[in-house]
Amino acid sequence: MATSQRPPSVLIVDDVEDNRELYAIYLEYLGFAVDTAGDGATGLDKALGQRPDIIVLDFMLPRLDGWEICRRVRKDPRTEGMIIVALSGRTGKAMEREAMAAGCDAFHVKPCLPEDLAATIERLRVARRSKGA
Repeated sequence: MATSQRPPSVLIVDDVEDNRELYAIYLEYLGFAVDTAGDGATGLDKALGQRPDIIVLDFMLPRLDGWEICRRVRKDPRTEGMIIVALSGRTGKAMEREAMAAGCDAFHVKPCLPEDLAATIERLRVARRSKGA
């Protein structure tokens, strides 16, 4: 019997079109409903307006950086529980700590394989379900 449950939604915010397309194609193949944004201001508008289940967020973005997007999403009661996975070309524990302090649930250094991103998203989704969120 088919279910009418909607697929989990993902918003990919990255200023590099190839990155957006790569992750979108892979996540759509896995059954996610995917939307994208190429700059921070558009990403924030879509995050607050569409309220996706998951945001995949680059931090170095035009118009509004990922740290500010993350902080604003976490402050808004409608979106504070979203899963946020940070992607950054900048490496180091300090960068990861900053991302987590801003409110991210996970951090990946680019280039990140799509299957690694998908595994992180699934791990976070399972953890949220087990907490009843």
